[in-house]
Order: sequence, then structure tokens, then C-alpha cells
Amino acid sequence: MNTNPEEDFEDEEVELFEHYRIIIDKGQTLTRIDKFLSEKIANATRNKVQQAIDAGSVLVNGSPTKANYKIKPLDDIRVMLEKPPKETEVYSENIPLDIIYEDPYLLLVNKPPGMVVHPAHGNWSGTLVNGLVYYFENLPEMKGNTGRPGLVHRIDKDTSGLLVIAKTEEAMTHLASQFFHHTIDRTYIALVWGEPNEDEGTITGNVGRSAKNRKVMDVFPEGDQGKHAVTHWKVLKRLRYVSLIQCNLETGRTHQIRAHMKYLGHPLFNDAMYGGDKIRKGTQFSKYKTFVQNCFDLMPRQALHAQSLGFIHPITKEKLYFEVPLPSDFKSVLDKWESYVNFE
Repeated sequence: MNTNPEEDFEDEEVELFEHYRIIIDKGQTLTRIDKFLSEKIANATRNKVQQAIDAGSVLVNGSPTKANYKIKPLDDIRVMLEKPPKETEVYSENIPLDIIYEDPYLLLVNKPPGMVVHPAHGNWSGTLVNGLVYYFENLPEMKGNTGRPGLVHRIDKDTSGLLVIAKTEEAMTHLASQFFHHTIDRTYIALVWGEPNEDEGTITGNVGRSAKNRKVMDVFPEGDQGKHAVTHWKVLKRLRYVSLIQCNLETGRTHQIRAHMKYLGHPLFNDAMYGGDKIRKGTQFSKYKTFVQNCFDLMPRQALHAQSLGFIHPITKEKLYFEVPLPSDFKSVLDKWESYVNFE
């Protein structure tokens, strides 16, 4: 009789599932595979990638590899895990959607703050996509966008505002092209710390993942890293220690406005990831500190709202424009600041 339970499974073949497959570009320079995958795969730290490589879960051209292997052009990299990829499992959920426009080809949703856009690690349910799957029987998916039906762009979980959703493949193709060529008109409203010296300006600086914290994006003004990013901004209202600004995106990089405004020296109000959840401007009086904390409690997120979208209808070719007001938490904080400044 076998008394070692581990030996019972010694000869059992473990089924592995392909989670990622990457064919390296012809122009790729020699780069360590652990560094490459940690930058390429969302939520993958270099340590996790190294553990997967050590476990034999990363194959290069069909064979296990080592963490110090340097990838070459046309290498076929596959990440194989014991559990099937959950990204492809999008569950239908009856989630209320604030739909402000809909026709046979597209719809626009006003996303509330706190709602995740699509299922991912740590958020497999309760997302906008879960609600869309319930609302529609079928939605198209773009190549490389598995598990994200209808999405042609995204906004952060704690950013509120407008998203356009494609209902047909043709609509998705045309909308995606407009985003790719930066012909979409997008306006965001943000509350930032401090008062910019100028009334308006343009921030040009590549945006890419920070080497210190991969959840955060850094700005690389020399263009040596990251992706080209341009944000046009102007001050709408000065409130002494904070300012209400409008941002128009020429490009659409991850955390672009949040990273660019921090780079400018004016991080978004209560943006914990970019240092805006601390008092950056103002007095040392306890009354002021209490006031700011009350505002943080009222809006426990970054003060950013996707206010408007303008684009060409993918089928009718009509120029469309949509705008939604500030959500209640943002408006309440703005009202409190105006009252505070006027009272002083």
C-alpha cells in the first residue's frame, strides 16, 4: 500500500492551458524574457514571471526556457498554466447601465465611478462588460481583445463618464480606427492641486510604466521610453488651493491625464496612485485639514470625469457629440471648495 499521497500523482499528466502567445516582432532587440513578459503582460511582476519560468510554464519555440534567455525576432513565446484563462469567461449579470444614446450600431454609457470596465484579475464580476453581456445577446470583439465585447476604449475604475460601445463588427472597426488615428474628440474635467501659472497649455511627454512601481505610469519627456502622449489643458476655475481644469486628449495612453498632471506639478485631487491623496497646497490650520479630509471622504477617488465624446458615426458618417454632467460626488466636492474659498 502506498503511504505517500504525493506519489499517487507522480505519473499523472497535468493539462496545461495557453494563457498568452506572443510572436516577437522582426525588429525586436535582444531582451531578457522575464523583463519582456513583465512589461508585456498586465499585472505580471518580474518575480511572478520568473516563478512561472522556473515552473516550466513559459515556452519559447515549444521548449521551456530560463529567465535570462534573451528573446530574438520571430520567437514564439507561450505562457501555459494549469487553469484555463478566465479572461475568456464573461458572465452575464443584470447590472443597471446608464445608457444615454443607442442605435442599431452603437451605444454610449455614462459609467459611474467605482465600476470596473472589463473583467480582469481581482474583478471577475460586477463590471461594465458583465452588464453589457446581459443587455445584449451578442457583441463583437476586436482581435486581441478577447473577453471585452464591444469595447473600443476604456477608462479607469474610479474615473466616471462616457464610453462608446460597438454593437456590430463594422461599427467596432470604424470606431477603433478613429481612436487609433486620434480623430475622436475627448474632453475630461479634473480637479487638481494648486493653480497652474498659465491659463492653458499642452503637455507632450511619453507615458510608460514606472520602473519602481509597475502600477504607476511615468512621463519620459525625452521620449526614450513609453509611448507618445499629448494632453491639452486649460483652467476653468481657480479655487486658491485647487483648480478645475479641462483636458483634451490628443492621444489615449493608460493614466495619461493622471501622469501628465503630476508631471506638471498638479496631481489630481485625491489620486492616491499619483500623490494627490495628501494636502499639496494650503494652510496648516486644523480646520483646513479637516475640510480637505471631509472632501476626500466625500469623493474617495481621483477627481476625473470623462465629460464628452465627439466622433463620426461609423455607418451614417454623421458627426456626433455627447456630454454628461459631473457625477454627484465630484459636484459636491466642487461646491464645497467654492463655498470654502468664498467664506474665507
